Amino acid sequence: MSSAATDSIDESDTGAMWIGMWGAGGAAFLLATSVWRLAPLAWEPVVGDPGMNTFQWALYIGFAAFNAWAEGYRGFQLKMSPHVASRALYLSRNPTPLRVLLAPLFCISLFGAKRRRLVTRYAILLVIICLIVAVRMLAQPWRGIIDIGVVIGLSWGAATILWSYYRLVSGDADPVDPDIPGYDFEPSAERN
Repeated sequence: MSSAATDSIDESDTGAMWIGMWGAGGAAFLLATSVWRLAPLAWEPVVGDPGMNTFQWALYIGFAAFNAWAEGYRGFQLKMSPHVASRALYLSRNPTPLRVLLAPLFCISLFGAKRRRLVTRYAILLVIICLIVAVRMLAQPWRGIIDIGVVIGLSWGAATILWSYYRLVSGDADPVDPDIPGYDFEPSAERN
């Protein structure tokens, strides 16, 4: 197979363009819906009565900054977002009915990925579900302190998925290995 690095979406191929946008945009939308649900809970300690003490404010700001760096920058921007974008590009070039129908789930590697990636994704998903259950049991302001970090990380993730996909299809970035079974990914040659 040809190198994915030389693939780009032909602007005249609107079908491929829409498939890739559905995959990447749908993955970003999944994150954005979580942000939408969590944001009011994250702001509640700030606007609520009686408010937070100095220690709680320090935790609120500190966890927000830590999650921006750890989840937003390191987790999403450097790792997951380029991977999601590469899978969306691959999908736009290699559509199947099931993959197109479930494109956001395909792009976040919940199916159609190599075994190691699938195990990792489902393990992370299980941990996230456990954390959601645990955090729901916390009272404010503690829940808000955790939720503000999650809101910032997921917001960063949704934005960088869209940005990574845009950069990839516009030729400003090289794809990463989409981890597709049977797909021989060839790392890109250096740019001129």
